[in-house]
Amino acid sequence: MATTAKPGGIRRTSMAKRKMTLALFSMMVPGLIYLVINNYIPMAGLTIAFKKFDYSKGIWGSEWCGLSNFTYLFKTRDAFNIIRNTVLYNLVFIVLGTILAVTVAIMLNLLRGSMNKKIYQTVILIPYLISMVVVSYIVYGFLSQENGFLNSMIVSAGGESVSWYTQSKYWPFILTIVNLWKGFGYTSILYYATVIGIDSSLYEAATVDGAGRWKQIWHVTLPGLRGTIITMVLLNIGRMFYSDFGLFYQVPMRSGLISSVTDTIDVFVYKALTQLNDVGRASAAGFMQSVLGFILVFGANMIIRKVDEESALF
Repeated sequence: MATTAKPGGIRRTSMAKRKMTLALFSMMVPGLIYLVINNYIPMAGLTIAFKKFDYSKGIWGSEWCGLSNFTYLFKTRDAFNIIRNTVLYNLVFIVLGTILAVTVAIMLNLLRGSMNKKIYQTVILIPYLISMVVVSYIVYGFLSQENGFLNSMIVSAGGESVSWYTQSKYWPFILTIVNLWKGFGYTSILYYATVIGIDSSLYEAATVDGAGRWKQIWHVTLPGLRGTIITMVLLNIGRMFYSDFGLFYQVPMRSGLISSVTDTIDVFVYKALTQLNDVGRASAAGFMQSVLGFILVFGANMIIRKVDEESALF
């Protein structure tokens, strides 16, 4: 015999759903308010990029100057150098950083014992938590011409001390090593979280089929990491025209003799801002970096969508 739902039960169910929805919205409101205040309201300040900013007149009273603030970056004699450094360093960081982080994540998964895994995760994460100011002095402790660790080893071996902070040929390698050392721990833990989420039955099936450890990594682990790798690479591509200001400004100890390989867009704009006090040009540089980053992410995502639609972000 068929039963019919009572109107009172339906009303109670709908009221419970409304209460749940209201509770979820109330939890969302603080984050939404923060997002609007911190991310959307400041976007009105982008108008500074198109104005000749005058402190006495304020943002809205300053005169419009069109795109002249944007052409500033391309008219200077160092324009090609700083854009080249920014893009090439980021390409190297993305490629080598991804390879190193994935390798460490796989090695962590192969460790036996949960205590060992926790210890290694903590150790590799410590550099990421250290301030770049502290890192700059750690690097100085290695590279100081008078008392640096490397020069002490070179002299004890019968060689001559090297003036690291005056020779630009060494710094592409130094900056790459410092960046990888500081950042790989955090990224590798993100990849490790994906690795431990891979279905264990896939490894069991591979073992039954006679696959050794290396074949399991190649045919099970790496395919399982593909989605995370693509997402992380796309996010890094979005910041292709940005650079770690501390890495490129503080680690070289602001040495002007090696600026040809350490100056990036962020460092160049900072120097110009402190010397010329031109807020409009600094805002234009930041706006340009955001637009170029969006174009790169959108273009890279389109390419990935054509190759493997399921791996695309949108």
